[in-house]
Amino acid sequence: MSEQNRRVGRNARMYGGNTAASHVTAMPIWRYRFVLAIIFMAMAVLAGRIVYLQVFDHQFLQGQGDSRTIRVQSIDAHRGMITDRDGEPLAVSTPVVTLWANPKDLPEDPVQLTRLAKALDERPADFMARVKSYRDKEFMYLKRRVTPEPASRVLALDIPGVHGRHEYKRYYPAGEVTSQLVGMTNIDDHGQEGLELAFDRYLSGIPGQRRVLQDRKGQLVRDLHMIREAHPGGDVTLSINLRLQYLAYRELKAAVNEHNADSGTLVMMDAHTGEVLAMVSLPSYNPNNRTSVDPAGLRNRSLTDAFEPGSVMKPLAMSAGLESGKFTPHTPMDTTPGWMMVDGYTIKDTRNFGKLDMTGVITHSSNIGMTHMALALPDDAIWNVYDSMKLGHPTGLGFPGEATGSLPSPFSWSKAKRATLSYGYGLSVNAVQLASAYTAITNDGKQLPPSLLKLNKPPEGHQVMSSKTAHELIQMMETVVEPGGGGTRAALEGYRVAGKTGTVRKIGDTGYQKEAYRSNFVGIAPASDPRIVTVISIDNAKGKEYYGGLVAAPIFSRVAGNALRLLDVPPDDQSKEAPGA
Repeated sequence: MSEQNRRVGRNARMYGGNTAASHVTAMPIWRYRFVLAIIFMAMAVLAGRIVYLQVFDHQFLQGQGDSRTIRVQSIDAHRGMITDRDGEPLAVSTPVVTLWANPKDLPEDPVQLTRLAKALDERPADFMARVKSYRDKEFMYLKRRVTPEPASRVLALDIPGVHGRHEYKRYYPAGEVTSQLVGMTNIDDHGQEGLELAFDRYLSGIPGQRRVLQDRKGQLVRDLHMIREAHPGGDVTLSINLRLQYLAYRELKAAVNEHNADSGTLVMMDAHTGEVLAMVSLPSYNPNNRTSVDPAGLRNRSLTDAFEPGSVMKPLAMSAGLESGKFTPHTPMDTTPGWMMVDGYTIKDTRNFGKLDMTGVITHSSNIGMTHMALALPDDAIWNVYDSMKLGHPTGLGFPGEATGSLPSPFSWSKAKRATLSYGYGLSVNAVQLASAYTAITNDGKQLPPSLLKLNKPPEGHQVMSSKTAHELIQMMETVVEPGGGGTRAALEGYRVAGKTGTVRKIGDTGYQKEAYRSNFVGIAPASDPRIVTVISIDNAKGKEYYGGLVAAPIFSRVAGNALRLLDVPPDDQSKEAPGA
């Protein structure tokens, strides 16, 4: 018997003859070797993987590390500035800080959360409830667009999970005076209204990017390198003069309040360039405080509202008669008895003016005189004049929400339609279109396209009437402001004025309303050498005074007189003869 068998026998006797136990002590030898082999194989695989990653594929580990510590941050582009023609700021971007947090990193300690809530000017209970609702997320805004000083106080608390991002916020120095024209941006600094929207892409610029190193809490450790620099947005220089804008806003607001009107519009245009020097609409709003903005105040009514212009169209329609050769300023016209029937419709004057010449038709705003002229001309003569002046067409300004107005087709027109068109009914225009049409009278017969941007040189314009007709119309319109005319309240001391009043019944759900009017006035000053064209429209003035000559004409007098002095236009000699007449 071998020595091994003898040892097994002794063990069996020692443990009571249980031979099964002897086999248990023999098993670990081969199992141990098997397990040891598996461990060595696993270690070899791990070692091989480590060597592979460190030597052959080291970029994988570097990328994994970078993804946890290196981030790409966006750099906001500074939005371009909007200024008036003299460089006065109308919209500027100021630095602000947006405070945000990772709710998972915020402490649960109510003491720290209370400190943070008070620094944010929030009720602690409301703030804690808000944090609780975001606990399963990794991002929440604490407060957007905070000025740097209070933002620094919040960040100085050094509460884990709280971060700040530097941004820009739009500020409008002129407030409600230029609000509908300039417009506004939203909380993300994108244009929402007015020229901020129209020029949004140009003003916005191109954001940049930088690569930064952050710690595990998201705090900036250091800048690594710039990926792409931010390119600031372009600046926009408008045609308006801020001093004239303030003046126009003040006088228009006073008149709207005085007459308890629903709204008002004023457009002042350079007579020789087409540049808009002032554009005001009421009601307005403050773009720096939008907590209680009335949607009605957002509309730039100078462009978004189209209306029937009424008698202010008569000088433009008169140009068709003068150009035809059938009429001159002195051609006699019998308006007796002050009314007439056309196609079953009654056309009236305010009274029986009797015999007038064509200048008198303009002076007294005779509908009968205009009707006789219109019916003596070809069917489409007046329509062609209006169409050549781009009435019923877009102005080309690209302003959001612009109303193009309407100019009905001339085909198969009745006599009544031709008549109403001659005295400003049956079509609709906006205030800028109307002012642009009148530049043909102030610019030797060449109409100028309107511009909201400052121009380096005057545009060419397009000829819509002869120079002779344009000068005759100015002289005819001067009689409106002189004693005996309907617009005497538009007169200016020291300057000759040409103008035309208009009073239009408003259209309601059931047709023309009896007690609702639009009061209009178009003025040119100085008449001797035109510098400005001004269109004023007051919507639904309450009370007995609702005529254009009583409501809108006085606004022109107050605005135009100061405007000419601000523009350094010397007073003229009050002589009757205009240059080139």
